[in-house]
Amino acid sequence: MQPLVLFDLDNTLVDRRLTLARWAATFRAHCGLGLEDEGWVIEQLSERASPAHFEGIRTRFGLAESAETLWEGYCADIAAAVVCPAEALVGLERLRALGWRIGIVTNGAAGVQWAKLRSTGIADRVDAVCISEEVGARKPEPAVFLEAIWRCGGHDKGGEAWMVGDNPVKDIEGGRTAGLRTIWISGDVTWPQGLPEPDHHAPDVRVAIELLAAGEPERKQA
Repeated sequence: MQPLVLFDLDNTLVDRRLTLARWAATFRAHCGLGLEDEGWVIEQLSERASPAHFEGIRTRFGLAESAETLWEGYCADIAAAVVCPAEALVGLERLRALGWRIGIVTNGAAGVQWAKLRSTGIADRVDAVCISEEVGARKPEPAVFLEAIWRCGGHDKGGEAWMVGDNPVKDIEGGRTAGLRTIWISGDVTWPQGLPEPDHHAPDVRVAIELLAAGEPERKQA
């Protein structure tokens, strides 16, 4: 059976921090907020965004627009702000050309995540997408990984199947629990003490894809 890899989306394939900062600057200008207000909004949405968050934003700043309208605007505008490195898209194409099946496993609101996937072109370069809101399970729960594996056509026991992501618990520990080998996107962060080590470390997704494309790499930490 073809090898399988699942990728996290935010801060793995796309730069969510930069995307959120770009969106927040536009939101600040639209609502007439200050720079400190912009920082507060970014902090509120740093982990995840939901309609409830925008109710809180609306209340704090006394905005005239409804929370529903603000949320719908966010879903539409975040797609225009999303940042995906060109090398990530090229890397996905390379893996598929090498016979890899590719899935996306991401927590978040379906509307927002689909907007990112489509606007960047990632959706056209993968075999399956598994979003927590749609499947009723969130990383690190094994169910969301197993659903993504199934949507990609499954894999043989002992076959080559990987999870690539930046979050040590949600992506790496969750993937390991689901029976996947793991590559941690470390950036400039040190692996937290007390957690089982991933199979590999990579500073960014480009290096992670290089490891996969090279076949079974020796254990390498970056």
